[in-house]
Amino acid sequence: MPSKSSARLAALTVAAVCSAASAVALTSPAHADSVRIHDVQGTTRISPYAGQKVADVPGIVTGTRTYGSSRGFWMQDPTPDDDPATSEGVFVFTSSTPKVAVGDSVTVSGTVSEYVPGGTSSGNQSVTEITKPTVATVSTGNAVPAPTVIDADSVPDEYTPAGDSAANGSINALPLEPSTYALDYYESLEGMNVQVADARVVTATDPYSELWVTVKPHENRTRRGGALYGSYDSQNTGRLQIQTLGPTSGFPVANVGDTLTGTTTGPLDYNQYGGYTLAASELGTLKSGGLQRETTRKQARGELAVATYNVENLDPSDTTFAAHAAAIVNNLQSPDIVSLEEIQDNDGATDDGVVDASATVNKLIDAIVAAGGPKYDWRSIDPVNDQDGGEPGGNIRQVFLFNPERVSFTDRAGGDSTTAVGVTKVRGKAQLTASPGRIEPANDAWKSSRKPLAGEFVFRGRTVFVIANHLNSKGGDQGLTSQYQPPTRSSETQRHAQATLVNGFVKSILDVQKNADVIALGDMNDFDFSGTAQILEGDGELWSAIKSLPKSERYTYDYQGNQQVLDQILVSPSIRRGCDLDYDSVHINSEFHDQISDHDPQVLRFRP
Repeated sequence: MPSKSSARLAALTVAAVCSAASAVALTSPAHADSVRIHDVQGTTRISPYAGQKVADVPGIVTGTRTYGSSRGFWMQDPTPDDDPATSEGVFVFTSSTPKVAVGDSVTVSGTVSEYVPGGTSSGNQSVTEITKPTVATVSTGNAVPAPTVIDADSVPDEYTPAGDSAANGSINALPLEPSTYALDYYESLEGMNVQVADARVVTATDPYSELWVTVKPHENRTRRGGALYGSYDSQNTGRLQIQTLGPTSGFPVANVGDTLTGTTTGPLDYNQYGGYTLAASELGTLKSGGLQRETTRKQARGELAVATYNVENLDPSDTTFAAHAAAIVNNLQSPDIVSLEEIQDNDGATDDGVVDASATVNKLIDAIVAAGGPKYDWRSIDPVNDQDGGEPGGNIRQVFLFNPERVSFTDRAGGDSTTAVGVTKVRGKAQLTASPGRIEPANDAWKSSRKPLAGEFVFRGRTVFVIANHLNSKGGDQGLTSQYQPPTRSSETQRHAQATLVNGFVKSILDVQKNADVIALGDMNDFDFSGTAQILEGDGELWSAIKSLPKSERYTYDYQGNQQVLDQILVSPSIRRGCDLDYDSVHINSEFHDQISDHDPQVLRFRP
């Protein structure tokens, strides 16, 4: 994730703004008798005065931002118009610490601009601002305009209109319909003093002192208090990010299911890391929801327990080994096989050519033993240096842990970082040409991405094929609050190609042995309803076991107020048909502010 203090980037060119929004060309500054804040904001996302100078625009200061690269203040017109589409607030970008205080009545002269947080390439919406300002204080100590209450009744259920096809899907120039669409509603309040009350937390406090709440208590509520993201068409419109204009030292340290009781009030901002954000000058009081980390059940003697766990760039310098070990031993109940994702090499992000990860893995194994767990054995294949994506120099890869007291690994020579594993038929059974081996590592689908690790295990005399995956991340996709609707998911192209290869490899096993037990698991970086999941499942070669859970429990990750599936365990028909298949998404990380990984692990138990 880019730094939160990244420099402000260019917004939109005046020419592009004028073309998109038919901006009014002014030959001289507009004056206070004709231009107020609602005129500057206009009835679309782009100001009709963008790129033009305005003079003596009046307002009351409602908040100041005195830190970072976007310093300035918000002001609001105490005399609003009667058009619900026009915002009465605006941000004044001063670049240095503003010299005004909340409650000051001011007039501002300057240039209206459309600033795009993250730059135009991000696809984000723009924020209407007055830049290069000259500020005159008329009086001090004035009452701040009463906040607009954002609640379940005010936020529409529909998320956004479809973008204009003639403008590459942009919604910028479309007239705002705040009573119909949630994104239009929030845009109509841009820069205004707003308020939420008794709002439930749906994403825990992050390291940047941010959290997400919902103003719709019953909208896709999960069993543990979050908001489920269940399809591209059904958005959680009540989600809102909360930041603070005060010291971050006093920011609430919240988990999912907690509540910000009372009122939280401040200007409505828009940023590149989540879109519409309440920049709080007044924060509610945190009330704990009492959320506890989950513990799955222990596998029975005749059950094979297989887990997947993304340990988030684990390297020997990390301080989380004991916590990860305790999670594997206590919360996951020491699964027989664990697919680990994001194991880094022995010196982490130092980019010096080291690819061996034995120190990282053995440190985790030792921590598991110290936590009372089994002495796991392990298998993996070192990647080619800096060819598998992730943090530069880290050389992340998938690793199999397995308990040799319960399961054995079939070692078959020939697997390395560049050699493709194949499938042969031996005495009527499917067999890998190498174990462990990598699936088509030279294929362009895996460029700068992790290659799947395939291996053969034997449990109680039966072979189980396990494929550990970490597919291409969603980095580069446009956000849900993008100006382009629906947003472009550019990362899907590579992920779909990867899913096609994984499904094809599973099919090659099943073509040889129809009743083979095959498991493809890991961080698939895509939703259970996504095209990626459909390709992985294919024509029945695999089935995502998370579908066996009630919908309110189908999530492994929590992002911007949406609980969602990124990690999956998919099984072949022979496993799915078994009467004893038992799947659990073990919620120990994604809902908590003190998470040791951003992913929740999953465990599958079945009787081969």
